[in-house]
Amino acid sequence: MTADGLRTSAAPTLHDVARVAGVSLATASRVLNGSERKVADSFRVKVELAAAELGYTPNISAQAIARGTSQVIALLVADIADPYFGLIASGVARGADEEGLVVTVAITEREPQREVRILHALRGQRPRGVILAASRATDGGSSSGGTAAGADDEDRGANAGVAEELAAFRALGSRTVTFGPGGDRSVRIDNRGGAEQLGRAMSALGYRRAIAIGAAEGMRTSDDRLSGFTAGFATGGGEVVRVHRGAFQRESGAAVMADALKEGVDEGTLVFALSDVIAIGAMTAIREAGRTVGADIAVCGFDDVPVSRDVSPQLTTVHVPLSELGYQAFRATVDADWTQPALDLEVLVRDSTPGVGR
Repeated sequence: MTADGLRTSAAPTLHDVARVAGVSLATASRVLNGSERKVADSFRVKVELAAAELGYTPNISAQAIARGTSQVIALLVADIADPYFGLIASGVARGADEEGLVVTVAITEREPQREVRILHALRGQRPRGVILAASRATDGGSSSGGTAAGADDEDRGANAGVAEELAAFRALGSRTVTFGPGGDRSVRIDNRGGAEQLGRAMSALGYRRAIAIGAAEGMRTSDDRLSGFTAGFATGGGEVVRVHRGAFQRESGAAVMADALKEGVDEGTLVFALSDVIAIGAMTAIREAGRTVGADIAVCGFDDVPVSRDVSPQLTTVHVPLSELGYQAFRATVDADWTQPALDLEVLVRDSTPGVGR
C-alpha cells in the first residue's frame, strides 16, 4: 500500500480513481463508464487526469450496464484464415475505428451449434451490434453440410437457436446484421447475378463443358453461385456436366478436384469453383496430376481475393468489394437510416481461362 492507501500490486480500481480525483465513486463511474447523466466539467477533468495518472482502464461490463450496450461490435466469421473473411473483417474494423468502437471477432467454423454457444456467451458483453458474416443455410438446410437425418435435425435445432439468440440481442438493444436474411438488417451480395455473368463470359470464350465445385446443398452462397453460373453458362450452349461438393477450404478444393480427375476430366473442360480459395486448391490438384491449368483444364473462381492475382496462371474470377462489404455491415449496425448502396460485381478474365483454341 502507498501513503495514499492505494494498492500497488493490483490494477487500479474505480475506487482508486475516485479517491485521487477527490470525487464520489458515483461521479467517477459516470465519467468513465459512459453514463448519460451530466457531470460538471471540473469534476470530469479531475477524474480523467486521475485515471490517466493511475493507468486505469474502464470495465467493459460496467460500461455496458451504464449505457445499456457496450462499445463493442461482435463479428462472427467462419474462418479468419480465409482471406474472404479477413477482407470483410478489415472493412468492419475500419468503420469501428471511425466511431471509436472495438471489434470482437469470433470464429464459428460454420457449425450452427458453435454459433449458438458463441452468441450466448457474447450476450454478457451487451455489444452495440452483432454481425454474422458466414453464409446462412437455406430454409430447411444445414449450414454445416451434414447429410445424416440426425445431423440435419440437430442443425435445424441449432439454426432455430441462432434465431432465438438474435432475438435476445434485439431485446437488449443490440442491432443484428447478417449476410443474407435473419438479422434486423441484412447485407447482400448478388451471388447469383455475379455467377451468371461469369457463366456467360466463359461460354463466350468457347467453353462448352464444365465441372463445378460447390459446398453442401443448402448453403445459400454455394447454391446461388452454382445456379447462377449454370444458367449463364447455358445461354451460350455450355453445360455443367458434374457438381462435386466439399467444404469452403483450399484443402477441400484440392481433394475434391483430385477425385474429379480420377473420374476423368477431358482436355478443354472448365472448372468453376464457388470461391477463389477452393479454385486455388483445385489448381494445385490439377498440377499434381500432371495436367496444365489453362490450356488443358481451365479454372475460374469467385471473390477476387488478393492471392488470386498472385497464383500462376492468374485466376479468372468475379470481383466482390469485400472490404467495402464489411464496412457496410458495420454501418448497418450503427446508422439509424442505413441503406445498402449498390455493390457492383465484375468478371475478371485472366490466364487461367485462355479460351478454347486460343
